[in-house]
Amino acid sequence: MLALLLSAGTAAAQQAQQPPVQQPAQTPRWDGLPLMKLEAFYRGPLMDTVIQRWRDPVDGSICYIYMPISAEHSQTPNSPYVQYGANQIGSISCFAQPMAAPAVAPAPAQSRNSKPKAPAPKPREAPAP
Repeated sequence: MLALLLSAGTAAAQQAQQPPVQQPAQTPRWDGLPLMKLEAFYRGPLMDTVIQRWRDPVDGSICYIYMPISAEHSQTPNSPYVQYGANQIGSISCFAQPMAAPAVAPAPAQSRNSKPKAPAPKPREAPAP
């Protein structure tokens, strides 16, 4: 009986420590979401694909999106969203805001054909008489 009371007390204490369950927020509409800033547009490694570089205006993060130039899609009935089907429409990689690179003095310029200079030979001393 004592074990039953102890286990019941422990379960009640664990339930009291758990945060209350929050109701999910209403899904925002697509056209009401904030935009990232498109900074660059590159040709992808495969034909008819592109890579875009986007910057988050809030925290400065950079994202690269790789995707095909076109993908089939259709409007879904009773939904404000577009359905892209089971195909993969792209991939994304994001990085935190880049740190400033430390200042480095530039190396002396050398041409392709130039060889590093050898140290000058030391002058010979005359033999003692």
